[in-house]
Amino acid sequence: MTKPYKKHFEISERKILLRIFDVVFVVGFLFLPNLFTDLKYFAELKLNYLWIPFIAIYLTLLGTVFEMYKLVVVSFASKITKGLLLTSFFTTLFFLFTPIFTPSFPEKRIELLLLFLIICFALICWRLIYIFILASKRFYKPLILVCKQKDFNKFSKELIINDPHIKIVKFINVDVVDEKGTKSENQLCISEIDEFLTHNFISEIVVATESKNTSIDIYNKLLEISENGIPIVQYEELYEDLTNRIPLHLKDKKLYTYFPFTKKQNMLYLLFVRCVDVVISIIGLFVLLLISPFILFFNLFWNKGPMLFHQERIGRKEIPFQIYKLRTMIVNAEKNGAVFATTNDSRITPFGKLLRKTRIDEFPQFINVLKGEMSIIGPRPERKIFVDQIAEKLPLYHTRHIVKPGLTGWAQINYPYGETLDDSLMKLEYDLYYIKHRNIFLDINIAVKTFGTILYMKGQ
Repeated sequence: MTKPYKKHFEISERKILLRIFDVVFVVGFLFLPNLFTDLKYFAELKLNYLWIPFIAIYLTLLGTVFEMYKLVVVSFASKITKGLLLTSFFTTLFFLFTPIFTPSFPEKRIELLLLFLIICFALICWRLIYIFILASKRFYKPLILVCKQKDFNKFSKELIINDPHIKIVKFINVDVVDEKGTKSENQLCISEIDEFLTHNFISEIVVATESKNTSIDIYNKLLEISENGIPIVQYEELYEDLTNRIPLHLKDKKLYTYFPFTKKQNMLYLLFVRCVDVVISIIGLFVLLLISPFILFFNLFWNKGPMLFHQERIGRKEIPFQIYKLRTMIVNAEKNGAVFATTNDSRITPFGKLLRKTRIDEFPQFINVLKGEMSIIGPRPERKIFVDQIAEKLPLYHTRHIVKPGLTGWAQINYPYGETLDDSLMKLEYDLYYIKHRNIFLDINIAVKTFGTILYMKGQ
């Protein structure tokens, strides 16, 4: 069998391309005004190239904050407008107010406006090229699924939702032993595989079934295909790569399935995290001290009651501790018993909504971080009554408690407020992914995206 040559950019390759050419286009376009105008600001850009790495840092960091590298967003022109404008605006702002490393502040207002328009126009040009060329069907990733017929639509939908460049061209039905009789249009029989692969490019074959459900004939054929150079991957591995969460809903929820118990704790990483926790907590509490008079004033009129409250939560090793927060709900909000907070919860006060949107209500938890009960980043701590309820249905929920709870976490930036057991399962998948893969780069990613959540006022 032969494989016709065809291009495809993987997710990581697309994100690298987006970042590189964001910088290339913006830097290139910033040199153009000097060719057609005598504006002093743009003439200075050619005298010293030290500004280039700084604008590259601003673009990539702010682009991450405003979802400029989220493929399910950036592949469609209608979804990227807001992020593109915000990235252009804040990149311009940061660039202007770091004159030590970048050109001196513009003397003319036209230079200010032109700087923003050039950055915005450069990003628009590159992103349109990406959307209409690199995100076109020519660069789709064609896959074959090996699964049960009843699971085909569910598995296909999950993959395509998380990567719009994936195309499921065929599937091999593991339920079929005798290939005679009727079959669906997109089903591929064992006897047809060789001819199909000879005339069609397939990036990967994805096995979405357990080995005990796969016949020896299908297994042998997959082995032959693998030897001919076409990658065979497990659905769970692809799902984890695409979604950045552990696929608990696909198989038995056993801890050893996901976590290598032989993996040792990286003490240098933990020491670094603790140092960062202490420094950020001191800064956060200082900011809270500065804004406390304003919070107290508005609390008198729009919260009407105590400004602070504390509540028992479950921490690392399931040790309970008292968490501190600014009160955002009415007094005696749980007089009828503990219940999950919901979206647009009627118990939240007008001022409480603002505190939640901006995440200011979480600032007193820097006290918990300083005490070592929490970290800046980790799974959000939950109350014991809810831990018991969820763990009864999802035993793996206890796994969240092998690390310190956090002010923000992987689940918080990737999934909206949870109100049901299904929501808790989804957030648990994100939390377990974080526990399994936690490292400094993932922590930085969470921190940057949390900043974006605050700017967008997505807190709940």
